[in-house]
Amino acid sequence: MSTTLWIIIAGAIATYLTRIGGHLVISRFENIHPRVEAGLNAVPAAVLTTLVAPAALGAGPAEWAALIVAGLVSLRGGLMAMFLAGAAVLVLARQFAG
Repeated sequence: MSTTLWIIIAGAIATYLTRIGGHLVISRFENIHPRVEAGLNAVPAAVLTTLVAPAALGAGPAEWAALIVAGLVSLRGGLMAMFLAGAAVLVLARQFAG
């Protein structure tokens, strides 16, 4: 097998072990402290930030326009509206602005 396939398999195993390990640790507690629960609830936002921030720093005007529109729509609309508005602006800006 190729090296790339081994890397993918190793990444999948590491991801699975990390997820199941976290579940096993948390499932041993009857009550979860509110601070721990708040921290766990903040994880998705932190992960999203680590994915979006590097792309935003190296982005062009089309990407910045999409981020701004998605941010503004997120203040009033739901997740799907935010996603669709950002994607539409990105596609249109790339199509017409270069």
